[in-house]
Amino acid sequence: MLINVKETVVETADGEKKNLGDYLGNVLLIVNVASLCGNTPQYKGLEKLFEKYKKNGFCVLAFPCNDFAGQEPGTIEEIKEFCSVKYGTTFEIFNKVHAKGLTTEPYTTLNKVEPKGDVSWNFEKFLVGKDGNVIARFEPSVEPSSEELITAIEVALSS
Repeated sequence: MLINVKETVVETADGEKKNLGDYLGNVLLIVNVASLCGNTPQYKGLEKLFEKYKKNGFCVLAFPCNDFAGQEPGTIEEIKEFCSVKYGTTFEIFNKVHAKGLTTEPYTTLNKVEPKGDVSWNFEKFLVGKDGNVIARFEPSVEPSSEELITAIEVALSS
């Protein structure tokens, strides 16, 4: 089943509603993130991807999530400062979400992507094409520097 996010409404870090349809024409990497996770160093790789491909219409959208072992307990202000100071992030960080159980957007929509089901852990990644269709789902263990992810991004950008 094809899943499209263009009608999905999320909440910015400032508490404003934003429609993911505003990003049509761009390739998105949507990631649930956490500051106290073994995968937290992936922030650095996500920033490298963003810096390398942003001029081509690539965006990283980070959604802090405290659903997994309480690894994102901070406020959104604390999270943004941590990411900026420790990892130099410049990509968009949204308000905290729930990625499993009683989910909030964008995960109510994204969890329908094959293989269906809740996000398994922090730093699971969803690649969204320029048309808003979800192209691929990547396990948390897939590093931002992995050939698999980079190839998928480059193919999506060239489409």
